[in-house]
Amino acid sequence: MPVLFVTGGSRGIGAAVARAAAADGYDVALTYANDATAASDVTAEVETAGRRALAIRCDVAREADVVAAFAALDDAFGAPDAVVLNAGITGGFCRVDELDGAMLERVLAVNVHGAFTCAREAVRRMSTAHGGRGGSIVFVSSRAASLGSPGEYVHYAASKAAVNTLTIGLAKEVAREGVRVNAISPGLIATEIHARAGRPERLEKIAPQIPMGRAGTPQEVAAAILWLASPAASYVSGAVLDVGGGR
Repeated sequence: MPVLFVTGGSRGIGAAVARAAAADGYDVALTYANDATAASDVTAEVETAGRRALAIRCDVAREADVVAAFAALDDAFGAPDAVVLNAGITGGFCRVDELDGAMLERVLAVNVHGAFTCAREAVRRMSTAHGGRGGSIVFVSSRAASLGSPGEYVHYAASKAAVNTLTIGLAKEVAREGVRVNAISPGLIATEIHARAGRPERLEKIAPQIPMGRAGTPQEVAAAILWLASPAASYVSGAVLDVGGGR
């Protein structure tokens, strides 16, 4: 049976990916940073759908955690067929001239260093150059990378721009090794990330600026991710697909 591995899979987009993957016939492994209860709830849903599930505690900013998470995946399910690198944080809302160095370091550690380390481990298992059978990697980026997010979180936007560059470069590196690499770029999505960053009103404030007039749902983003991960997207690599309601 195919195996999908998703980082940051206990809530929001990551949890929606896990549920959609199970419905599509994947066994699912997911990582979570702190909320073991939420992770357990998602794995229970995957198992109810008739698929195997595994939850692994992992801070993707820590290389040792990432290496251990992929080792746990190896032991439980073997090499993955699809890897969705979703774990990320926004940091606080602030202007660049108000930015705290520790917060910047943490955002870059999770969103950029974590993405690179997870991608490295995925390629080592998927690439035919390493004896793998191929597969698909999908990064979760953000429309912020193109919009810049002035007055909110330019630091977050910059970290996601780095993810877009990683997507394009890595896709070219492994294109002849059976690995497709793409990114999804969500816009305003109705998840807890806004409230956790301190602005629960952000969805209501920004939604009127969206051409479609509403925020997206995690399920809509997950559907696009599962398409990129699937054989239906067999000639798609190096793409950054916007899912932003036209914004």
